[in-house]
Amino acid sequence: MDIEYYEHGTAAERWERAGMFFDAKEYASAARVLTGLVEEVPEQTAPRLLLARAYYHSAQLGRAEAELRIIVERDPVEHYARLMLGRTLERQSRGEEAAPHLRLAAALAGDFPQE
Repeated sequence: MDIEYYEHGTAAERWERAGMFFDAKEYASAARVLTGLVEEVPEQTAPRLLLARAYYHSAQLGRAEAELRIIVERDPVEHYARLMLGRTLERQSRGEEAAPHLRLAAALAGDFPQE
């Protein structure tokens, strides 16, 4: 597909297109659309989080990690970004680094161990 297809339309149209690609499990295509959106609106969490998820599902773990670190730096209590960061680190065999993020994500979600 031509690069213009990924960049064509308003931000809302591209957001919808990215969602359709993601839902169809076309994660690399979703990432191509979302990259432009994130550059356009870097302060918005939703496009960056979906971009990180698209990277994660397409095994672009370094890129996923970078996007997730930006999110948690800006919003330390964004529990889903913490969870995804922990899982991304685990997939890279970095369990020791993942553990604090996973614990914090569980605590932020109210998921406490039963005693």
